[in-house]
Amino acid sequence: MTLRYPDEPLEDLPTPPFGFSDGDGRSIEIRQATDECIEPLIEMYLEFDSEDRAQGIPPSGEEPIRKWLNIVTEDKSLNVIAWDGDEAVGHAMLVADEDESYELAIFVIQSHQNAGIGTELLRTVLGEGQSQGINRVWLSVERWNKPAIAVYEKLGFERMDNTSFEIQMTVRLGYD
Repeated sequence: MTLRYPDEPLEDLPTPPFGFSDGDGRSIEIRQATDECIEPLIEMYLEFDSEDRAQGIPPSGEEPIRKWLNIVTEDKSLNVIAWDGDEAVGHAMLVADEDESYELAIFVIQSHQNAGIGTELLRTVLGEGQSQGINRVWLSVERWNKPAIAVYEKLGFERMDNTSFEIQMTVRLGYD
């Protein structure tokens, strides 16, 4: 399927490092991922609630998580992490696709959900993507995940395909 992208790019997006107080008063910092972040990310994903897994990701178990992180942190991908002190509590990524677009995925551990971290993590990964010349981003979301869909639409994503149990959404960060 060929995706359509909105005509106008998003504006006023932060880039990492970016700090804020979440809805629960915690001091959160969003930073670009480095090699040193892999072990804290593995710890985060080991704590991940099985109900929060979608479309088979993140995988379960240390070795599958480690293999998956090796793939999604390759050179052509962009990764940012939300930190609550020394603890990784959220991870957003833009993974390169064949047609010079990028697929977005985001995860926030259950203990830190519903506090605005996901929204700021999304804004920051998109801002960093924009600063690095990424123009087109897409995602798939399960149609019953209404809270995530609302956040995506609030940030400027548009629905492209509603025909299956997943909804395709796109956003433009710059002009091709």
